[in-house]
Amino acid sequence: MTRWLITGAGGMLGRDLVETVTGDVTALTRADLDITDPAAVRDAVAGHDVVVNAAAWTDVDGAETDEAAATRVNGEAVRVLAEACAASGARLVQVSTDYVFPGDATEPYRHDSPTAPLNAYGRGKLVGEDAVKILLPDTGYVVRTAWLYGAHGRNFVSTMLGLAETRDTVEVVDDQRGQPTWTVALAGQIADLGEAAMNRKAPAGVYHGTASGTATWFDLARAAFELSGLDPERVRPTTSEKFVRPARRPSYSVLAHDRWAAAGIAEQPYWKDQLAQALKVLA
Repeated sequence: MTRWLITGAGGMLGRDLVETVTGDVTALTRADLDITDPAAVRDAVAGHDVVVNAAAWTDVDGAETDEAAATRVNGEAVRVLAEACAASGARLVQVSTDYVFPGDATEPYRHDSPTAPLNAYGRGKLVGEDAVKILLPDTGYVVRTAWLYGAHGRNFVSTMLGLAETRDTVEVVDDQRGQPTWTVALAGQIADLGEAAMNRKAPAGVYHGTASGTATWFDLARAAFELSGLDPERVRPTTSEKFVRPARRPSYSVLAHDRWAAAGIAEQPYWKDQLAQALKVLA
């Protein structure tokens, strides 16, 4: 039986991972484990076969004003985890982000496409990716994801449905394209990857864990309205210029999924099919 350690187990993805992974699972929240503490991390990792790090600094805009603190969690702490895994022989699955890319592509980013983060959050996550690649070349896995939503945290889909209760119309950005991804679907893919890693069927390295197909935020909002029985015409398109934020957002966040075949793992379902399933839980 695989012995799993899930860090960040109280977060939106972490909670779905705990509910999805099968085996002997140790679930540690931020209150249970400070991943920046080397001694605590070594003790936590010991005795586990697969470590999934879902702990992260998730405040993208906040990272712009405190990049050192964000990088300490998203980058330096990942090195601490990787060192502990190297010492114990555990596999590490590090959850990363599309924000390591510049966001100006015209075709999906491959796992080996050049990185060039636009913002502090992306720079910090890239530090974590590099630590995994250097310290765990044969037993380290990076799963980049994007546009997550789920039942256990604040997210775009829930926000849109909340606004539907108080506003006649909502304006949503239509010039950023990505892959809306349900945390349950991602958790299932990560669980499969961990088992494949234990069975030596999954090559180490980078994988892209996002839904199939592409959409803009406007497309996602309209779909959420439509699938919830609301009038999608209440959603109006606008541009990113109307919603200026401290951290720059990529205009193109589409990731290629070709590496999953090498691990014998299926790509995630189409984004709108995921959303239809998710709304049964989110509603």
